[in-house]
Amino acid sequence: MIEPCTFVTFGATGNLSRNKLLPALYHLEQAGRLPEKMAVVGIGRRDWDDEAWRREVEQDLASRARGGLDPEVFQRFRQRLRFFRGDLSDADMYRQLHDHLEQDPALPDNIAFYMAIKPADFAAVSNHLAEVGLNQETNGWRRLVIEKPFGYDLESAEILNERLHRHYGEHQLYRIDHYLGKGTIQNVLVFRFANLMLEPLWNRNYIDHIQIIHSESRGIESRAGYYDTAGALRDMIQSHLLQMLTLVAMEPPANLDAESLRDEKVKVLRSIRPIPQSAVHAHAFRGQYARGVVNGEKVNGYLDEPGVAENSTTETFCALRLFIDNWRWRNVPFYLRTGKRLARDNSLISIRFKHPPQQLFRETPIDRIEPNWLLMNIQPNECLRMELQVKEPGLELRAQTQRLDASTCRVGQYDLDAYEALLLDVIDGDSSLFLRYDEVSWAWKVVDPILKVWSMERDYIHTYPAGTWGPQEANRLFVRDDQNWRNTLDDED
Repeated sequence: MIEPCTFVTFGATGNLSRNKLLPALYHLEQAGRLPEKMAVVGIGRRDWDDEAWRREVEQDLASRARGGLDPEVFQRFRQRLRFFRGDLSDADMYRQLHDHLEQDPALPDNIAFYMAIKPADFAAVSNHLAEVGLNQETNGWRRLVIEKPFGYDLESAEILNERLHRHYGEHQLYRIDHYLGKGTIQNVLVFRFANLMLEPLWNRNYIDHIQIIHSESRGIESRAGYYDTAGALRDMIQSHLLQMLTLVAMEPPANLDAESLRDEKVKVLRSIRPIPQSAVHAHAFRGQYARGVVNGEKVNGYLDEPGVAENSTTETFCALRLFIDNWRWRNVPFYLRTGKRLARDNSLISIRFKHPPQQLFRETPIDRIEPNWLLMNIQPNECLRMELQVKEPGLELRAQTQRLDASTCRVGQYDLDAYEALLLDVIDGDSSLFLRYDEVSWAWKVVDPILKVWSMERDYIHTYPAGTWGPQEANRLFVRDDQNWRNTLDDED
C-alpha cells in the first residue's frame, strides 16, 4: 500500500512541469495509482490561487492527456491541486512554505520535493529547505527529486553532491533519468536475466561488438542557452547512453533491490578502460550539423540557430568507442553514438555476434554469411528483434536474413511516458531506477578526459549535413573494416 504524500513541485509553471510532470500525474490518477489523500502543491511566482492554477492545469491537459481530458478523472485530480506563490530566491518564502505544509491538515506529512528548475538552483533551494527543517524526517519521509544534468563536469558534480549531502541522506535523493523509465530499458533486465538461453552467449566469446545509438531529427530548438554550453557528450552520452550501457553489460545482481542493482551498474562504470587525453581522438569523435534537409524541409545549420555563437565548436554529434576491462567483456568494443538533426528519431541497442568459427559454406553459392544481430529498439517504437541466417527458398544453397520480432513490435502500443513509472517510484520509495551518486561520479570520470581535450580545441569541428547519419569520419572508430553503424531496426537508411 503506497502511503499518501504531498508532492511539491518547484517550477510548477515551467515547461517541464506542464509538459511532463502534471500529465504524468494525471495519467496515474486515471490509472487509479495515486494514493487517495495525496496532494500536489505547485510553487511559482504567478499571482494565482488554487482555482487559478487548476484552470491552467485543465487547459494544459486538454491538449496533452492521452485520448483527451476525461472530465470525471480531472475532477478527482483537480481536488489534489494546490498553488503556493513564492520566489525561489526569497529565503522568507521557505519559512512560509514550512508553515503551510505543517498547518494544512489536507497535506500529508510525507513530502516529495521535485526540482523542475534550473540546475544552478538545485543547491540553493535544497539548502533553503534544510534551513527551515523541511529536510528532517521526524513526522514523515522527505525525498528530493533532481533532474539532470547532475553537474557540468566531474568537479562540479562532486561539489553539487557535497552540498546536497550536507543536509540530506543518500536515501532521500532521487536523481532522475527519464530514459530509465522507458519500458524497453527496463525490459533489458528481464530479457537478460529471466531467460537462460542467452546467458552463455552474453560475453566476449560470442559477441563481436555492441552499439548504442540515440538519434534525433530535430535541432536544438529554443535550448541554445543550455545546449551551447553542454553539447551532445554531456547532454546524452554521460547520462542516458552510459546508463543503457550499464544495463546491457552488468552482471546479475544478488536481487532486484535498489542497492544491488546500482552496485552492479557501478562495477561496469568502474571497469570502463580510462581514455588518456593523448588517446582521445582515437576513441571519440565529434561533429556539428550544417544546413541540410530533414523530412523534406530545408533546415538551418547549428551556427544559424538563434542564440548560438557564430564561432561555436559545440558538438551536436558525438561517437565514442569504449572497452570494459572485466572477465565478461574484455576487448569487446562498445560504440556509443548520438546526434541532433540526424536522418530519423531512433534509440537502439544493437548487439552483433561473431561469425561461426568454421567456414562450412565456402564451397557453396553462399558467398558470405551475415552475422547474427540482437536488436532492442527503445523509441519511437519499442521492439525486440533477432536476425538469423536461414536458407533461401529454391534449389540452390543460399542464405538470407530472417528477422524474428517479438509480438509487441508495434509503434505506440504502450504509449506511456517514462515519467509516470518514475514518479510512482518516488512516491513508493523505490530508488532502483534512480542514480546513486557514485554512478554519476564514475560516468563523469569516463567522459572527463574527452571534455578537457575538446575544451582546448576551439578552432575546428567536423560538420555533417542535417538529415544524414552524421560525419563519415566517425567510421574511423571501428576496430575492424567489417564493422558498420547500425542506425535503425531495418537499417534501410
